[in-house]
Amino acid sequence: MAVASILADMIQPDGIVATDRLADHLHLTKTELAQAAGLSRDAVSKSARLHSRNTQARLRDLVEIINRVQPWAGSVQQAFAWYRSQPLPSFGDQTAEDLVREGRAEAVKRHLSRLALGGFA
Repeated sequence: MAVASILADMIQPDGIVATDRLADHLHLTKTELAQAAGLSRDAVSKSARLHSRNTQARLRDLVEIINRVQPWAGSVQQAFAWYRSQPLPSFGDQTAEDLVREGRAEAVKRHLSRLALGGFA
């Protein structure tokens, strides 16, 4: 299944999100990737910070949300565009990116799960 392979390609065998690969796949710089996840540039470029629990959780949240959206968005790039720019009425028109940057990725995932089950935005 394409969704699983996207996530699998971004996670290294040791479980760490491959920031270089993810940034390349999304056509971003590491700084832009960090901003999209609500992290500092150091968090994705310095080894000690990259391996921290918080950094990895934010990066995994970003990848998981993109993976959930990709099947109906049409491509990874379109899913990422949705992540960055689609206002979510249920959250005062904040985007998924806004919510992830605030540490509210679980709310976005619940929202996507409701939509997948036929719920309303």
